[in-house]
Amino acid sequence: MSLATPLRPSPNTRRTFDRLVVESFASRAEMGAAAAADVAAALAERLATRPHVRMVFAAAPSQADMLAALAAMPGLDWSRVTAFHMDEYIGLDAASPARFANWLDAHVFKKLPFAAVHRMTPEPDAEAEVARYAALMNEAPIDFICLGIGVNGHIAFNDPPVADFSDPLDVKIVELDDICRQQQVDDDCFPDLASVPHHAVTLTVPRLMRADRLFCVVPGAIKRDAVHNTLYGPLSIDCPASILRNHEACTLYIDKDSDPDA
Repeated sequence: MSLATPLRPSPNTRRTFDRLVVESFASRAEMGAAAAADVAAALAERLATRPHVRMVFAAAPSQADMLAALAAMPGLDWSRVTAFHMDEYIGLDAASPARFANWLDAHVFKKLPFAAVHRMTPEPDAEAEVARYAALMNEAPIDFICLGIGVNGHIAFNDPPVADFSDPLDVKIVELDDICRQQQVDDDCFPDLASVPHHAVTLTVPRLMRADRLFCVVPGAIKRDAVHNTLYGPLSIDCPASILRNHEACTLYIDKDSDPDA
């Protein structure tokens, strides 16, 4: 679905960078509504021909508008959808609202009647959780991923110091860089930098890139430089999101604040 419908706002601009389709919207709300409409259309189309769909969701305030619109979409058979998330901090209290599984519970996992929800639980043994989650992910192909881009260009928790476009792993433990950790404070997820964990479990770049279709939602002025580097910079781990230009079916949704050309 690429044209405006009653449920889908029309973008201000639509352009292509290598294989990456980029749609820019006048507002964050329109961006979220359009992305949700596309996810819903892709899901309905896939469910019409297959008994089951597997999806991965990012946990971040940048995804809130899209997820709210998606959860309100009528007529989707979520009982045939299995949900995953793409990264999780190591060492946070199980009840912490900053924990990504809890954020996703509040915004999507507990709002919709999924067939199953697979949450990352790194405690008490993060290495064992890496192996468990990789096995779950690889039981069948991943149809769709809803993701964002970090201020340092990360996708999932693949920050520039640890991103690997040829990573042999599907899930791994990473050390978060300080730019990524500061973003969590700026997003009001933590009160200060000292409160942000230093390590996390994440899906790797190749694991993300193997999904059939990617929906990447990136609003806000704080992301403008990251979007610029994604679109105009070299394909490099200096901006891990630049690899999205190589995916055969990825759409990047931005608003006027994150659009480097607006």
